[in-house]
Amino acid sequence: MSIRPVGIESWGVYLPEKRHTSEFIAKETGIPKEILESKFGLKAKTVPGPDDHTVYMGAEASKQALERAGITAEEIDCIIWAGEVYSEYPMQTYGIKLQKYLGCPKNPWAFDINQRCGSLPVGLLLAKSLMQTNSSMKRVLIASGYRNSDLINYKNPRTRFMISLAASGVAVIVKGDSRTNEILGISTISDGRFADDVLVPHGGTVHPILAESLEKKLNYLEVTDPDGLKERLDKFSMEAFIKVIDDALLQSKLKRENIDFFALLHMKRSAFEYVAKAIGMDPYKQSIYLDDIGHNGQNDMVISIERGVKEGKITSGNIVVFAAAGIGWAWNAGVIRWGTPE
Repeated sequence: MSIRPVGIESWGVYLPEKRHTSEFIAKETGIPKEILESKFGLKAKTVPGPDDHTVYMGAEASKQALERAGITAEEIDCIIWAGEVYSEYPMQTYGIKLQKYLGCPKNPWAFDINQRCGSLPVGLLLAKSLMQTNSSMKRVLIASGYRNSDLINYKNPRTRFMISLAASGVAVIVKGDSRTNEILGISTISDGRFADDVLVPHGGTVHPILAESLEKKLNYLEVTDPDGLKERLDKFSMEAFIKVIDDALLQSKLKRENIDFFALLHMKRSAFEYVAKAIGMDPYKQSIYLDDIGHNGQNDMVISIERGVKEGKITSGNIVVFAAAGIGWAWNAGVIRWGTPE
């Protein structure tokens, strides 16, 4: 029995115009500009303008993807919101909010998923699975918006490893019965030991937002045990990246030596280089380091692929591997055979 092929028909990227430069961040954090650029890998990062709300940015990227595909929103069968829950308003279904931004098309139905910075690969996995179990489903739109830059307190030394959090929107249109940019294996793992290590202390049911929350800046991201997290996570995380990459390759009947391009999310320079070299990739010739826009969460892989295509690092026939990790903690990787088979 043949398995229905599913491929990426088009994609879109929305980047706000505003930036926090390394000079600005250095003044805010007290970290020298040279250290920010060399070790943190942060020359600048995108930050939202007054109208750059989370779902709005995902919608702008979606409109670009629709235009590139030459279709309308009515030709989409399902919308998956794989972006952040920090968005326009709490307690909305953001996929349906995106549907409204797209003009309220009647054909697609929408839902949300969330795995922090791992959400986009999970969205691709779900879209592929839905289309392979429902032959009437022709296209799925996966969209994400991200502005967790708002949740970073530059004065908090415990969250310094997250100061690169930025803002953007991306979208991917996945098409059934297509071998163009075919999505192959996708692997994901999660580990509940890290579930409470990074969170926003106030704003949930345990600690609702009060005046004290704002006064003490408890409505920003916090690391509950910085030293413990580093000790537990550093080595484990690098091994987890390799594990999901190798598993995705195995599912795809490929090996590390088959990889042509590596779309890895933004992280500190040493970690980025370690993961790339561990699977035999040149971190700068066969990947894109997003030190000019910072870490855009789950959006990084799409931004990296777009730049890879524009810079000629991704061409038809190439094997593209993407990898991501999300706080909580989760690790994901997947494989795309780029281009259209002859």
